[in-house]
Amino acid sequence: MAESDLINLYSKRILALAADIPHIGRLEAPMGTARVRAPLCGSVVTVDLDIDGGRISRFAQDVKACALGQAAAAVVGENVLGRSRVEIAAARAQLAAMLKSNGADPAPPFDGLGVLRAARDFTNRHASILLSLDATLAAMDAIPADVTARA
Repeated sequence: MAESDLINLYSKRILALAADIPHIGRLEAPMGTARVRAPLCGSVVTVDLDIDGGRISRFAQDVKACALGQAAAAVVGENVLGRSRVEIAAARAQLAAMLKSNGADPAPPFDGLGVLRAARDFTNRHASILLSLDATLAAMDAIPADVTARA
């Protein structure tokens, strides 16, 4: 990898996002929790959340990832409250398509993930970039159906 490629990959915007991740930490008594690990690099994101009316009402994430994974977690954290599982799954599919097949940037409100387009050629970083969305989906899926029905 050329030095200029690294400089472009770790742009000032990506590093600024990585330094300011919203909803960092853990929730007390969440409805759903998931810990997801990227096997290639070892990055880990743990998400705690609550659902109300099928939408995320409380959210926290513990992020142990590279700057790219942290930047993605920052964009997710900025936009996750009030979102449904369908919206989170769509953002995840759009982000994966952007990284893996040069698809369009994710649609609003997750369009900020477009800053990670620079990582498209660094396939070993893709799993880390997807972690926050993967952990959010897994945490939503971890909520028992009877709890979701009451929420």
